[in-house]
Amino acid sequence: MDAIRCSGLIKRYERGKVLALDGLDLAVPEGSVFGFLGPNGAGKSTAIKILTGLVEPTAGEAWVAGEPVVHPSARLRSQIGYLSQDPHFYSWMTGRELLVFAGELFGAGRAAARRRADELLEMSGLTRAGGRRTGGYSGGMVQRLGIAQAIVSTPRILFLDEPCASLDPLGRRDVLEFIARLRGKTTVLMSTHILEDVERVCDTVGIIDRGRMVATAETDELGRRFAPPVVELGFETAAAAAAFASAWAETAEATGPAATVEGEVVQLRAANLAQARTSALSLVAAKGLPLVRLETRAASLEDVFVRLVGGTS
Repeated sequence: MDAIRCSGLIKRYERGKVLALDGLDLAVPEGSVFGFLGPNGAGKSTAIKILTGLVEPTAGEAWVAGEPVVHPSARLRSQIGYLSQDPHFYSWMTGRELLVFAGELFGAGRAAARRRADELLEMSGLTRAGGRRTGGYSGGMVQRLGIAQAIVSTPRILFLDEPCASLDPLGRRDVLEFIARLRGKTTVLMSTHILEDVERVCDTVGIIDRGRMVATAETDELGRRFAPPVVELGFETAAAAAAFASAWAETAEATGPAATVEGEVVQLRAANLAQARTSALSLVAAKGLPLVRLETRAASLEDVFVRLVGGTS
């Protein structure tokens, strides 16, 4: 069963002059941590605002938890959690006070709201900071508190809009670990343009570009489907790498995988891995180039992303 589904979703702004979503089709499996990946301006935030009922689409249909979202019911709102890209809280409240307040807004009694607040502070790693005012929290702490308040009602589906966009490495690590702990407890849709974050926590990925979904697959399947494997050659010097690339382009292999040079490293993206590896070694030997290493690897999410949207971002 899909927790989230969109069909032909269109959104125009500025009296139709700006097309933010262009027939978006999307399906998010129940219980998954879904990485909604795309370059800045691709339409990720617009899609989330529509799915959470904050914005109405120009055309198309969308369902969350089996219900249409154009005019979300109170029942539907109780089943979703949402964290905006740049959350702000009452700086004079402590973290615990904020979570108790959020729990009471969702109809919990004071005692139940306090129990849930303590549970969420522990889950988010903020137990010790729970008695401090949120105005003194770091960026990573604010994001973790934001996720905690978004799941205070134990929603079936959680929407996170760029949860790690402005965080330092430690803050990102803590937030991603918190998100990973939600797997199996709720469906998470996390929009981002940070490839590493998707690889770390998401089991399914959808890549959006210019308002359209260009690829959807399980994270470890994307490379196999959308980008060939890579032969990587490391040379002693950048000059040797450049010489190899130049010689490679002059051979019959020029009609095959092109060579990409980055310093001392050359990459060949090859549909026929064994043939490319053999041809590369033969060329290295013929030219007497100082090869340090040769390895093959599956395509990364970055390879897939660059292949699908690299020319349009």
